[in-house]
Amino acid sequence: MPDIPRAMRRYDLVCFDMDGVLTALRSSWHWLNLCLDINNDETFKAFVSGEIDQCEFMRRDIANWKTVKPDIKTSDLIRFFQTIPLTEGIQETVACLRGNGMKCVIISGGVDLAAKMIAEEFGFDDYVADEICSRSDGTLTGEGRMVVDLNDKGIEVRRFIEKYGTSKERTVSIGNSHTDVPMFRNSGMSIAFKPTDELTKEVATHIVQSNNISDILEHILPDDDRQSSSKSNPS
Repeated sequence: MPDIPRAMRRYDLVCFDMDGVLTALRSSWHWLNLCLDINNDETFKAFVSGEIDQCEFMRRDIANWKTVKPDIKTSDLIRFFQTIPLTEGIQETVACLRGNGMKCVIISGGVDLAAKMIAEEFGFDDYVADEICSRSDGTLTGEGRMVVDLNDKGIEVRRFIEKYGTSKERTVSIGNSHTDVPMFRNSGMSIAFKPTDELTKEVATHIVQSNNISDILEHILPDDDRQSSSKSNPS
């Protein structure tokens, strides 16, 4: 299906949070801990309370992984992510949005390996997420690199707006928690998908309580555009 002319669509860019939106669990970091049979509740609580920052959170999680598997490599993490539970409807949603001329990107404080896997599998245009540092042979250094500042994910929304030559008014952001609020405030429309807190609900333009991400489409596209895209992009 050819791109819908810009003048005929309302939005150009759709920004997705990953953890809790595209994945069916709270965090890609948490998933790796589950795969290694590690309880990281204390680290998570310390981060949420502000006792530690993002970099220290990553450092502690990676240290725990290396305790269980000292020679752990990125290839191990990729293998774990191949079975991460995903939200239903991603393929349909991305195909529909892109079929209507919109760019789809992932903005996440989760693990970049998971974001890359999801972006490539479902045809997202771009992604940005935190990096797990590794050596040339793939073994983990024990450090992580903060790429997405969870205190202001709006920075990344603005970066993608500039990259794709659009505007705040023509941008949609989808998230589920308070860390996504800066994304919402830098977008013309915001959708709280299965929100976890009251602030996210209050700030969002729309709230979607569903296990299928395609239910966001009713707020972004008219019915006729959704139907024509689904016919042109059969699953």
